[in-house]
Amino acid sequence: MERGNSKHSPRVDDSMAHDIRGTTQGTAGGRAQEWHEAEPPGEDQPEPTTVPAGDNRSGTPQGMSSEDVEQRSRLGRYINLSALPGDRTALRRSAEGNEAPADVLEEIDQLPAGRTFQTVSEVWAALGHANESTRW
Repeated sequence: MERGNSKHSPRVDDSMAHDIRGTTQGTAGGRAQEWHEAEPPGEDQPEPTTVPAGDNRSGTPQGMSSEDVEQRSRLGRYINLSALPGDRTALRRSAEGNEAPADVLEEIDQLPAGRTFQTVSEVWAALGHANESTRW
């Protein structure tokens, strides 16, 4: 009788094989015992709902579109936190050091001279874009 593992008894080998069967065979969950699986919602629990159109539970800040969020984030990727607070020159230097594309550098060049910016959101607003509105 040839066994692949000589450290365990055949019973322990079979038990270990059973424990990892879900993982090795790719079945859902990958758990050996049924009690490890998450239970479905009960009859008295509400069904998951979809977010209605116009509802802002999607994670996008109120007052901004998802494209605005992405563009502001893209701008912020090229401005190091160590450059803030900083003026237009410091922000451009930081963006150049992070190999910012030409369109980002052009946007930074449009910032007013002599003004110090504390955050990327302030930079974004100075470029004429909307930030999220505050909820009260």
